[in-house]
Amino acid sequence: MYRSHNCGELRASHSNTEVTLSGWVQGVRDKGFMIYIDLRDRYGITQLYFDEERTPKAIMEQASKLGREFVIQVKGNVIERASKNPNIPTGDIEVLVSELNILNSSLVPPFTIEDKTDGGDDVRMKYRYLDIRRNPVKNSLIFRAKVAQEVRNYLSSDGFIEVETPYLIKSTPEGARDFVVPSRMNEGQFYALPQSPQTFKQLLMVGGMDKYYQIVKCFRDEDLRADRQPEFTQIDCEMAFVEQEDILNVFEGLTRHLLKEVNGVEVEKFPRMLYDDAMRLYGNDKPDIRFGMEFGELNAVTQHKEFGVFNNAELVVGIAVPGGNSYTRKEIDKLIDWVKRPQVGALGMIYSRCNDDGTYKSSVDKFYDQDDLAKWAEITGAKKGDLVCVLSGDTNKVRAQLSALRMELATRLGLRDPKVFAPLWVIDFPLLELDEETGHYHAMHHPFTSPKPGQIELLDTNPGDVKANAYDLVLNGNEIGGGSIRIHDKKTQAIMLKHLGFSEEDARAQFGFLMDAFEYGAPPHGGLAFGLDRLVAILGGQETIRDFIAFPKNNSGRDVMIDAPAPIDDEQLEELSLKLNLKS
Repeated sequence: MYRSHNCGELRASHSNTEVTLSGWVQGVRDKGFMIYIDLRDRYGITQLYFDEERTPKAIMEQASKLGREFVIQVKGNVIERASKNPNIPTGDIEVLVSELNILNSSLVPPFTIEDKTDGGDDVRMKYRYLDIRRNPVKNSLIFRAKVAQEVRNYLSSDGFIEVETPYLIKSTPEGARDFVVPSRMNEGQFYALPQSPQTFKQLLMVGGMDKYYQIVKCFRDEDLRADRQPEFTQIDCEMAFVEQEDILNVFEGLTRHLLKEVNGVEVEKFPRMLYDDAMRLYGNDKPDIRFGMEFGELNAVTQHKEFGVFNNAELVVGIAVPGGNSYTRKEIDKLIDWVKRPQVGALGMIYSRCNDDGTYKSSVDKFYDQDDLAKWAEITGAKKGDLVCVLSGDTNKVRAQLSALRMELATRLGLRDPKVFAPLWVIDFPLLELDEETGHYHAMHHPFTSPKPGQIELLDTNPGDVKANAYDLVLNGNEIGGGSIRIHDKKTQAIMLKHLGFSEEDARAQFGFLMDAFEYGAPPHGGLAFGLDRLVAILGGQETIRDFIAFPKNNSGRDVMIDAPAPIDDEQLEELSLKLNLKS
């Protein structure tokens, strides 16, 4: 056997035990008459000791030629260290080597295999197999496995059945572009990779599998960012004979279970917040409620005061920054420059200082007196020593801008503690969303989301007012899961597709299989999908998902390690009846 123990296992209790270890050379310290080598595997590090008085000469010569990341096997005796290392679990012992076998040599790695490496993102992605040897990435992948296992434990114990659904499916309009796969056996036709298993899990409900889940890969051909990948993993769940409250209770339970078993944290409260309130108070539909700084709408106390910027605005809104009156004018100017960045897009920012003596000092004192500024403070909840920051403009844009400012200030103020977890449900989303460019409505979630009871008639008169029987689970300012009660009858589904612009022919072509299934006794059903990558990152105290994915793509959707995507040769193109029409 290659090893009797792993490199994180040996303790003082193993002294005088003959052991066999295998692993990678972390480092070599050659003192001439003695050599120390740190041997690493995924379990830890054990120090190896070579002594010219007790180690055969040939082995000493071998040891002196070892380099970083050589793969070796050693046999030897566990002895107590003369100088103990309290920083590692094996720090009380070392192994006096009697046999050494070089299993494989190694080139000098392009970056150091240390917790804090000298490798940049690009080079580490190119040599991802080396990056995985580093503790931060290795531990993130182990952490992900633990989360996935706990998900399976919880759902299986609650009667859920894990069912796999196909990857080669039909292209359906679900909000993002599909990845398509040509079919050699069906010339000129294409499969699509699933953006989600949505229709299949609904068909499983029709089939009587009343509690389904799977941990499944999904694919979306869309622009990327730090927390988004072209292929991602969902914890996909569906239940039959349920209402919204049933689903919320089940997945509150799952989230509590994960926080307790993975993070050792007890969370009792899962507040419910209306979508409209989330937008009004926080400017987005996934608010971080670990801290306050709620929005205060100031139209009534700022407009008609001869200040044109506010008078011409659809919305004037502010937040109170705790302790912000300590900011210097230079610091406030930098804050103004920050909101004017293209990524935020504000035209400027007005502010008011809340002085310790109860007076106020604003950048627009010419237009607003002390009574006016006192009302600003009252509406935003500002106290003595705070700073009121005010933005104005079109409602949707200014809410998004102030939301970005709120999160930036909270980060600077240390209010976003990754060890504190604040979940909430956001409910009653709009069913439809207006595309301002085309003037057409599209489904805010997907075409199978049910409207709230009694609101289907509003689709003909006030489609923008219809609320969806939909819900998102938010954790620390991130959407970690979302779902809805589904439409389960053919008539309602046909009405919904009509209002989304589908003709009867298009609806039949795209969703005929689902509409047919609804005619064979489809039960009321609904579900939820967690984004596993994001959930794991947040539970692990991170904002980005990449280090929790074994082989991620970069921000251009490329795998730089295997150099994909890549061209295919002419013979394959011909076999698939494809012809390239590349833009120059």
